[in-house]
Amino acid sequence: MSNVIEFMLLGLTQNPDLQKLLITVFLVTYVSTLVGNMIIPITIFISPALGSSMYFFLSCLSIIDSFYSSSIAPKMIFDLFSERNTISFSGYMTQLFAEHIVAAAEIILLMAMAYDRYVATCKPLHYMTIMR
Repeated sequence: MSNVIEFMLLGLTQNPDLQKLLITVFLVTYVSTLVGNMIIPITIFISPALGSSMYFFLSCLSIIDSFYSSSIAPKMIFDLFSERNTISFSGYMTQLFAEHIVAAAEIILLMAMAYDRYVATCKPLHYMTIMR
């Protein structure tokens, strides 16, 4: 009986010059994604004028998106740095589980946002009562 305990990740390229370019591109993209997604909730929580449920949902969506990008990108960037690109079976399953949980949370949040916009559009006079 043979069980898989480790996966070999071949990566995007074996060319060292191209790997340096990919590290730079992915690192800049990842950091800018995190910074952009953290600016949104900070702005919404600081500003008292942005207190409606729509802005609360947008800040939650931004936080979930930062979790979603953090479930995959750091491992990929680290693997571009290292010589031996492997991931354990439990590490892979943890990464996959985190990705699926965050995606499910994002779908539920998008459904709540859709309901919020439905109530705001179709029942504008009852919006504050329903969404409270």
